[in-house]
Amino acid sequence: MLSAIAGTPCARSARSSTSVLSSFTLAALDLVFPALCPVCETTLSAGRRDPLCGQCWSAITRLGPPWCDVCGAAPAVSATSYERPSRVAHGDTAGGVGPTSSGVGPPAVSPCATCATTALPLDYARSAAVYEGELREALHAFKFAGRRALARPLGDLAAEQCVASLPDGIDALIPVPLARERERERGFNQATLLARRIGRWLDVPTRPGWLARTRSTRPQSDLSAAERRANVRGAFRASDHVAGRHLLLVDDVLTTGATLHACARALRAAGARRVGGLTVARVVHAAV
Repeated sequence: MLSAIAGTPCARSARSSTSVLSSFTLAALDLVFPALCPVCETTLSAGRRDPLCGQCWSAITRLGPPWCDVCGAAPAVSATSYERPSRVAHGDTAGGVGPTSSGVGPPAVSPCATCATTALPLDYARSAAVYEGELREALHAFKFAGRRALARPLGDLAAEQCVASLPDGIDALIPVPLARERERERGFNQATLLARRIGRWLDVPTRPGWLARTRSTRPQSDLSAAERRANVRGAFRASDHVAGRHLLLVDDVLTTGATLHACARALRAAGARRVGGLTVARVVHAAV
């Protein structure tokens, strides 16, 4: 019923009017209070993805379709050269392609040599772009400078680059939880804001209450790969609600995969049927 109403001429007209009004309001506000990019502090203009300017948005090095379905390893591509695949129906299988039913998606991918011989708690992982330059600065502004509005373009980046290669049948998005003290200090969990934005693309709910951090951990950025794994081992507990479900973990950056793997193990221990991971950025050349 809702979809039928949404497709009526009145509904389309209302959406069009709202879009025109929003564009007019944005232009008027920019005249009075010029909007500045939080990364380069230039005035927003053509190509903007508020609050990012068009230049910073285009400078982000995207990751192409994954060549490994498990760890998500993928080639780096420029924003102008990469044409996103359309999503097609493919069933609940690894390596499928994903938001229209008439497009032609990328070919199915297979596990890389490492993932083919190593048992990992994640069924699949995807990342949108390389953790460097403008994207790194944008994520720092988002997390550490309280620029919550960046959840919009960063979440869209993850969705635009990765939704097409995600398998069907995802029941819920699970943001990687912060320690209570850290979330209280920051005022928000960046993973939750990203997950809610991505969930709008997938039409899938975000369930932050289904996974909790049971203890505080040291910041991962200062640790080696082995130290990262030890730091988060046993640090998460999942709700009984995850049993039998296909869940997608969401976080901002994938470095070694230690945090996502610890979360996935907690979800599996509580009975999750399938677990994937999705991040905005990925540190290239890092072991997953």
